[in-house]
Amino acid sequence: MRKTFRERVISKFTNIAKKNRFLKYPCLALMSVVLGIYYIGRHFVTNTKRYASVAFVIFFFMSSCSFSFAVFAEKTGFIKAQETYSAVVADSDVTLAAMETKDAGSEEKEEEEDRFTYTEEEYIDSDGTAYTLDDILENQEDFQAQGSQAETSEEDYEFESSDWRLVLINKQHPIPDGYDFELGTIVGSMMCDKRIISDLLAMMQAARSDGVNLVIKSPYRPDSRQETNFNARIKKYMGQGYSYMEAYKRTSQVITVPGASEHQVGLALDITCDTYDELNEGFGDTKAGEWLAEHSCEYGFTLRYPEGKEYITSIDYEPWHFRYVGREAATIMRDESICLEEFWDKYL
Repeated sequence: MRKTFRERVISKFTNIAKKNRFLKYPCLALMSVVLGIYYIGRHFVTNTKRYASVAFVIFFFMSSCSFSFAVFAEKTGFIKAQETYSAVVADSDVTLAAMETKDAGSEEKEEEEDRFTYTEEEYIDSDGTAYTLDDILENQEDFQAQGSQAETSEEDYEFESSDWRLVLINKQHPIPDGYDFELGTIVGSMMCDKRIISDLLAMMQAARSDGVNLVIKSPYRPDSRQETNFNARIKKYMGQGYSYMEAYKRTSQVITVPGASEHQVGLALDITCDTYDELNEGFGDTKAGEWLAEHSCEYGFTLRYPEGKEYITSIDYEPWHFRYVGREAATIMRDESICLEEFWDKYL
């Protein structure tokens, strides 16, 4: 009977050891290594299909789940630049909307227009209004005296991850449990974190001095409204014939997943101007959009979703969306052309 590979290996090393007793233990060790490699290789060969299936599942999960996207960096283990990104989220509290079918003849054009243009019903204050500086000051006279810009210290500023101004909220980092803040009224039913109102008004007054009349839209949104906005967009995409998961993915690229929106903690605002009311990419090319991109940091605000950073933020470019982070951090973000995730990666 033909000997197996194992028997041949044992026989070979046994003969060598018998001829030279000093090679007994080296032969035993080498034999163990050879047989170990043989059995490991044999295991992978006989289970090729199984491992290929596991690898495919892992690859699919990593490429299609936003919670697994871009979270490790070369230095600090937080961000890793990638060419593409996906915004499908595995679990959501959003209620599945009813499916409506539609002829797909004009889908591509409608999708391109829909991607960057939002409706007032979805994105303006809950009572359907937007406010200028005059509207706000008329109702908030006690804030007028706080409109002067504070001087930034020239000393080195030490950032802390516990600073409420720098709290990181995105798809991978939902609103922290127990996060607490006090809402302050801007005007009407429009509210935001009370601590940012004076800087907001100072920024609007400075913009007016430069000939720009800013308009505030949709600052604080309660959880229920964020869910309503998100669910409405899913339903709209499903009405165009997309599956639920496809609609979810597209929606999460233009509306933040409920529970992970900076609007829900009152630190983010949508800002336009009196001459350009739409929330789309075109706002970035207006005088107001350019003024905000250049000067908002002087009042503690940063352009939260910059162009070219989509692979990090997982949100499309939004030149109207500004987040309060404090003057020191906002200035660094502008000067170094980095987003909040990159700021955390480098300074916290």
